[in-house]
Amino acid sequence: MTVSHTYDALVVGAGMAGLTAACYLSKAGYRVLLFERAQKPGGLVADFTRHGFHFDAGLRAVENSGVIEPMLRQLGISLPFLPNPVSIRMGDRSVRLAEGGLEAYSSMLGEIFPVNVREIDAIRQNIEQVMDIMDVLYGIDNPLFLDLKNNPQFLLHTVLPWLVRYKINMKKMKRFLQPIEQHLSGLTQNTALRDMIAQHFFQNTPGFFALSYFGLYMDYRYPKGGTGALVSAMVDFLRGNGGEIQCGTEITGIDPLSRQVTTAQGQTVHYQKLVWAGDTKSLYEATGSFPGASHAYKAQAARVAKGQGGNSVLSVFLALDIPPQAAAQAFGPHCFYTPLARGLSSLGPGSWVMSCNDDDKDSRRKALEAWLGRYFALTTYEISCPVLRDATLAPEGKTGLIVSTLFSAELIRAIRRDGWYAECKEFCVQQVLLQLEQALPGIGEKRMDSLCSTPLTIEKLTVNTDGAITGWSFGGKVPAESRFQKITNSVRTPIPHVYQAGQWTFSPSGLPVSVMTGKLAADAIIKELGR
Repeated sequence: MTVSHTYDALVVGAGMAGLTAACYLSKAGYRVLLFERAQKPGGLVADFTRHGFHFDAGLRAVENSGVIEPMLRQLGISLPFLPNPVSIRMGDRSVRLAEGGLEAYSSMLGEIFPVNVREIDAIRQNIEQVMDIMDVLYGIDNPLFLDLKNNPQFLLHTVLPWLVRYKINMKKMKRFLQPIEQHLSGLTQNTALRDMIAQHFFQNTPGFFALSYFGLYMDYRYPKGGTGALVSAMVDFLRGNGGEIQCGTEITGIDPLSRQVTTAQGQTVHYQKLVWAGDTKSLYEATGSFPGASHAYKAQAARVAKGQGGNSVLSVFLALDIPPQAAAQAFGPHCFYTPLARGLSSLGPGSWVMSCNDDDKDSRRKALEAWLGRYFALTTYEISCPVLRDATLAPEGKTGLIVSTLFSAELIRAIRRDGWYAECKEFCVQQVLLQLEQALPGIGEKRMDSLCSTPLTIEKLTVNTDGAITGWSFGGKVPAESRFQKITNSVRTPIPHVYQAGQWTFSPSGLPVSVMTGKLAADAIIKELGR
């Protein structure tokens, strides 16, 4: 495809941030072209079907957070959502949060750690305080997705009072901004107890962001047809409003002065405005040095180059000859499962790195396999069962499970260098099955098919640094805006006529933040182009 004319706006990256920006720009009447490097849109909200089993490749469920449903309503997109009850299971104990809430969760912790009951109660009170703040922050539909000009009464009687409460609660939130591990250390000295609460969050996750999930879990919902249905609905909207989408296209160069991009296929496409909704390192690599580049640009480029991607995950996709009722009894539709309540801290200092010290490759492999066996026994798994939300997502009488756990990109990269990457993936599948066997006996014998995705898989498909799934690492200096009250400015870059959106734009991030930054970038462009 040879393009000789200029688009009003180019959007790079067809994840949820890029789709949001492109949809709003096309809705406003602009000529929009959305580029995606992968062969299909969706990014971390992609999905796939294999032998009749549907799997969500990235996101397991949707948290509304006062953002997703108002965005869909504003665009006029009708998408049915199904209930998505979340369970937390430790060993043979399990609670469903929607039914028992925090009381049941803290009671379960008390049964496992009876000498820490008072500390558990203090932790519960902290979570309740965060949930109270969240109730205010997400207490109404986000004003960004409301037509306030045509509804002055709603603005006066609902939004303005909410803004006052919002500012008050933003101040309250500051006492929970230290890393979750550090925050919990002030409440209990029991490392196993701290691990049971914190180890399914990314390392150094801000305490507020982590503790808020106990409320967000009850806000989870599941698009009918799988998470990819959300992507399909937005792609249909974009095309229905005259927008274009081009997959399988990588942007390799950006010339800010002539306002043009170059693709890996040699295309040259001109733009008035550009939204970069992908990995920020790729943005600055594609832009490079250009005449008249500002000091602000050079400084930000240096910060981005030093930035580290956040944690990633290893995922196992299982097609099982097991009736859905058995999976429902073991895990339910969406479960966080920890086989042993000892905690990852019991692995000791040095983590897996200590297992790589041997000069002999075979010895290193044996040491790492032994370490991985201990890791898989102690880690926490996120287990998703699509067929328990939507019966059409697996063959009749069969069950598909998606099992994920935090995993190091550096570790799997070291394994690939040693030449046993493919064998390691099968080893990981076997270890995951071994741990699930405790909750779902016979699962290994009932495996019909399996796939294993590592951080390198995610890095290859999304170009996200280190296979990160929530943008920048929380450790060290984050080269992105992290103040909620400044999120509007987060979409601006020091590159002329270029905006940014998505998980690398604001930290901490998630689906709602990606959608918000996509909308903010579109709004800024619409205002500048002045139509």
